[in-house]
Amino acid sequence: MPPIPDRDIATLMIPDTGDFPGNADLPLVLYTNVLAATNHDDFEALFLSNGWSGTWRNGIFPYHHYHSTAHEAIGIARGTVRVQFGGEGGPEFALNTGDAVVIPAGVAHRNLESSDDYLVVGAYPGGEVWDVHTGIEGERPRSDSNISLVQLPTGDPVAGNDGPLMVLWGLRTEEAGGRR
Repeated sequence: MPPIPDRDIATLMIPDTGDFPGNADLPLVLYTNVLAATNHDDFEALFLSNGWSGTWRNGIFPYHHYHSTAHEAIGIARGTVRVQFGGEGGPEFALNTGDAVVIPAGVAHRNLESSDDYLVVGAYPGGEVWDVHTGIEGERPRSDSNISLVQLPTGDPVAGNDGPLMVLWGLRTEEAGGRR
């Protein structure tokens, strides 16, 4: 199923909180209405076609966590979920079927509440190997070093080589599509 052309895009910088590193260079990117009525196969096919692999189907952990070795794309294949980014006190977003988020390495995220039927599909650029950190003492500075080494993707998981992520993350210089 092709992406919906009039999707809305929002970006948000997630700062370092001390417990969670955030990402000072790359914004979190939220896409609404990426796919119309969807299922897990649609998001998997979309992510894979744009060079994001290592797909999985499940949910978002109910505790704050971040990945220091990979950026992550998630697509809401079914249901709804309210996600908090950046740790305690961070911004919360209600995500619905068909929405997607690109989470830069270092940005904490947590499922605060979800519908009984929700299902998330996740992927990583080029199949990066991910880890899980929870903000406990001793994780940093190693996780900070890992984050600095994570490669930038070669494509937007939603829109490929011409997608807005390419501009938003400084991979191209032309004007980004969608709204910031």
